[in-house]
Amino acid sequence: MSDNPELQFKIPSVLEDPSIKAIARVYANALLDAQGDSSGEDRIAEYRSFIEDVLDANPKFEAILFSRSVSTEEKSGVIDRVISSQASEMFSHFLKVVASHDRLDLLRAIFDVAVDLEEKKSGKVRVIVRAATSISEEKLAHIRQQLKDILSADPVLQVETDTSLIGGLVIQVGDTVYDSSLKNRLGQLQSQLRQRYVHEIQSGRNRFSYSEGS
Repeated sequence: MSDNPELQFKIPSVLEDPSIKAIARVYANALLDAQGDSSGEDRIAEYRSFIEDVLDANPKFEAILFSRSVSTEEKSGVIDRVISSQASEMFSHFLKVVASHDRLDLLRAIFDVAVDLEEKKSGKVRVIVRAATSISEEKLAHIRQQLKDILSADPVLQVETDTSLIGGLVIQVGDTVYDSSLKNRLGQLQSQLRQRYVHEIQSGRNRFSYSEGS
């Protein structure tokens, strides 16, 4: 491990896995908080390039990094030979730290959490907007302004198309989901009707039971 104090990533031992996101947050914070000349934004940009230009473009290479049958020493060697010459010393060291803890399979999850953390530091919040069809720029601008007023932060919209929604929108902020889709409303109506019918049937059974016992 490097003796350079600017490249020391302090990763606590993870003995239990309460959730992937919680573990990924440990590594994401380590990357963003490590001392160095690069900004969090620069580190995210390099990480994004690694995901898109290396992992996405080379599935077999990703499979090697994620494989449980390849030792951590072999993975560190692969990082040295293939990535270190193209990446910053900071990012290369980060990858080797993750490899040493046998957590390379969490690289994509770590990236997602790191992006979220960096956006929050910048006063931004990631918002997923799902709709049955594409949304016009005018409507997106309206949604963005409404969210900005509600959240008191600058929303970064991630728009997704989900034809199963039928109509309306599903907006997700963190772990909170606001569902105004027709599919959801139909589901709620169906649930209400089901509960009503169950109540009516149960009431009928109670009346029959009372009659039989009288």
